[in-house]
Amino acid sequence: MILSTTFYTQKDVVNVARDLLGKVLCTDLSGEFTTAIIVETEAYEGVTDKASHAFGGRRTKRTEPMFGPGGRAYVYLCYGIHHLFNVVTNTDGTPHAVLIRAGQPLSGIDLMLQRRSKSNADKTLLAGPGSLAKALGITTEHTGVSLVDSHIWIEDQGIEVGDDAVIAGPRIGVDYAGDDAQRPYRFRANSLNHQGPICSKNQ
Repeated sequence: MILSTTFYTQKDVVNVARDLLGKVLCTDLSGEFTTAIIVETEAYEGVTDKASHAFGGRRTKRTEPMFGPGGRAYVYLCYGIHHLFNVVTNTDGTPHAVLIRAGQPLSGIDLMLQRRSKSNADKTLLAGPGSLAKALGITTEHTGVSLVDSHIWIEDQGIEVGDDAVIAGPRIGVDYAGDDAQRPYRFRANSLNHQGPICSKNQ
């Protein structure tokens, strides 16, 4: 089942980040289909969060998608190299977002390997937000697109990720945010057992 707008417009971005574990990220770009289970996320709490691009109400051409309604993509370029995919949450005007940090490949693995210039589907294939976005074909061209009705979407396939399988801790690479860098807003799933369809939209 494709996640609805209601899922994305929840008020608590930290809960959304936790709930995205086990969901399936799907892309269908120019007829090339890839899917992956989300296994690591980071929450960013908008204007009150020094680690967020929208801290203090900062609003630029790049960050504008964050200020729209939940259920859209926010994709930005990191170090001029890596395209990082974020899920915008909450309601219009509240710039909350969840960075999708890592995944477990499901389908289109050969295409993922080609995009990553790799020969083996080892544990590094979708490890790290830049690697994940590259493998699934997501770039800054996709910033602002709907995640409810477009070529990029997320599904709930009933994969249960119990609290005993989740590690929560501080975010990575945001030391400049001071105390906010230590917020336990990063979530990682230890183990998953997927037995559902690859993606229902293509059934």
